[in-house]
This record gives sequence, C-alpha cells and structure tokens, in this order.
Amino acid sequence: MGLKSRVVGLVTRWYLARAQRKGFDLSKMALLPDAALLPLRRTGLDPVPELGEIRAREPISKVNIPFGVNVWLVSGYEEAKTVLSDAKGFSNDFSNLVGEHGASASHSPGGLGFADPPEHTRLRKLLTPEFTMRRLSRLTPGIKAIIEQRLDAMAAIDGPVDLVEEFALPIPSLVICELLGVPYEERGEFQRHSMTRFDLFAGATASLGAISESLEYLLGVVREQRENPGDGLLGMIIKEHGDEVEDMELAGLADGVLTGGFETTASMLTLGALVLLQDRDSFKLVHDDDAAVHDFVEELLRYLTVVQVAFPRFAREDMTVAGVQISKGDVVVVSLAGADRDPVLGSDMERVDPTRPATSHLAFGYGVHRCIGAELARMELRAAYPALVRRFPSMRLADEELNYRKVSIVYGVERLPVLLD
Repeated sequence: MGLKSRVVGLVTRWYLARAQRKGFDLSKMALLPDAALLPLRRTGLDPVPELGEIRAREPISKVNIPFGVNVWLVSGYEEAKTVLSDAKGFSNDFSNLVGEHGASASHSPGGLGFADPPEHTRLRKLLTPEFTMRRLSRLTPGIKAIIEQRLDAMAAIDGPVDLVEEFALPIPSLVICELLGVPYEERGEFQRHSMTRFDLFAGATASLGAISESLEYLLGVVREQRENPGDGLLGMIIKEHGDEVEDMELAGLADGVLTGGFETTASMLTLGALVLLQDRDSFKLVHDDDAAVHDFVEELLRYLTVVQVAFPRFAREDMTVAGVQISKGDVVVVSLAGADRDPVLGSDMERVDPTRPATSHLAFGYGVHRCIGAELARMELRAAYPALVRRFPSMRLADEELNYRKVSIVYGVERLPVLLD
C-alpha cells in the first residue's frame, strides 16, 4: 500500500525550516491548530465528526497553517479523485522539498512515492511484473502456511493473546520477507525501521533517521543480491534489468515495498479483527460464507482506510479544482479516510456493512500513484480473516482499554488483547 509515512518527517521538516526563517517559535509546534491535524485524528475507528462536517460544507478547504504555507485539504470523494488522477497538474517529486524548503537532495528516500512521470513510470515498470496476479499467486501457499503457523502459536499461549504482536505484525512481515527475498530472521530490523516513521509525535528527526537507517540496511541487502540474485523481487529485478537500475534506486523501491506492505497491512489485520469482534453479524458471515469474504474485505478497506492521507501534492501551476482557486506551489493534502466516508458512495457510509457491494474506495489511493501492492494486501486479508474466526470461533475481546494512535498517517491500535476460548 505505498510510502505515505514519509510525509511525516519530510513535510514537517519543510514547515519547520520555513517557520524558522519567519521567526516562528518552534517550541510552539505542539500548539498547531486542530484543523492542521484534523485528517489524522479519529474517535475509535471513525474519523472525527468535524471532518465530515468540513466535507459537507467545503470538500476542498483551506487549512490554517501558521507557517506561511498555503495548504488545502481535500475531503470529498470526487474532488479527491480529481486531484489524485492529475499527475500533470500536481507533483509528488521530492525536489519540491529541496533547497529553500529545508531538505537536501541527500534526504530523498527514493522509490515511487516521491517521483513524477516519466521517472515514476520507469521505476513502476520495474516493479509491476512482480505484482501481477500470476507472479503473486506463487505466494499463496506461503501466505496460508504463515497464517496457520501464527494461529498455532496463538493457540499455545495461556491467557490473553495480543493480536497485534502474535497475528497482525508477523504475517505481513513474513510475507514481505518472502516477496523481497530477504531472510525472515532479520524481521526485527524490518519492524523497527518501519514503525518508527508512523507516529507524528516521534518528530521529523526520528522519521528522517529511520528512513536513512532503513535505506542503508536495504542497500546492503541489494548488494548481496547483486552478487547472488535469488528468486525474490530484488533478485528478479537484478536478473532482468541488471545495470539499468542503480543500487540506491533498488533499495528505495524495496524500502517502499517494505514500509507500504508491512505496517499498513498489519493495521488492517488488527482493526479488521476488531470490527469482527465488535460485530457478531460480520463475524458469523466471515465464518460461514466464503463467497462473502471478498465484499467484506472491500468494505473493511473502505470503512477503515488506515492510510489516512495521501502523499502531499504540489500544484505545478495556478488552477481551479471544483471551483476552488489553487495557486502554483500550494500544497494539497487528500484525506483518503474522509473521501471514503463521502455519502456520494452510497447510504450510511459512516457504518460498516458486511453485506454492502464493493465500492470504488480510495484505500489504496488512485491514479498513477495507486498502491502497487494492493492485490497482495487483499490476498493476505482474504486469507487471514476467515482463518482467524474459524480457528477461534469463541474469540472475544479481553477487558482492556484500547490505545489508538493519536495522530498518525497510518491509523492503528497499539495492542489488541483477546481471549481465544
């Protein structure tokens, strides 16, 4: 599902640099107006009500940022699609953050998320063959085996079981290791590099540091694969493209696959399990009806939209979007979670409906930057949910208050303790 987490460190660093030149007191950073953080806040599983109110009133609204930066929040579904599909009018390129905006070219994380066509097109073509259903199908037996291994491990635990630690984190971690061709015994490094970047309160320095460490680690993996290419994604790209792709480019692509496919899928597995535990009708449906799992997963993706905002877009020129004047250089932030609750998609979109026909949600983004790993994520979710409820049909929430992330690009809960019998 993409590199969204990097927005935290990079854009915050950019804002801070501009703020310093304008004499802004950086100690007041924590006093940002709620409107600036609104797309990243939730009440339980739901976006805060204010986001829906803004969407109904102004699907494209000006955000009050105190650093002299023009920022627009897009929360309407159709408006979001318009922005996300316009790669000519809006730029994702990292160069927008270089120079006067406080970041240097050395901070570039590489990968797809901060690249524009034609560079984005070239890089995506390297990955696309590895994410076709034909290539991904080879992972199906492994995914099922990984899930069964985790369920066996959970069954052996006495007392409450934390679904985050025992189920949601290990499954995508193992799958991504297998996909990349990286040893699973190094999964601890993967998790550390990925998770450091997702909480806004970790700060820009921590986020940029985690990106740097991750790239350095993966650069070593790429060099090993260059010497002895395997059958995973890295090895296959090296075999097929050789010197056409540089080591740092390949490390950036691998890092994007790692962070996008690990934390986002883990959050979906966790919060989807929570929905099942809170809604016994959904639990029973997934337990009893294989045919219903496809639409249920799509409804969960829409309802939860764990990647709350898309990469920031930078306007290349003055333009009008849905009647709103946007100036060259303005930053446009698309609330994916807000757009996926827009009533234009259907009735009662604030409620999860396990029988709702699949909608054209934006949980994986839209346009040229749509998540390249969407089908892999679906494969994991469609296999994991039924296996979980069928192995533990009496599973229920333990009596413990849930600690949701406060302000985060990728939404989630820190622990999900359950009783299995």
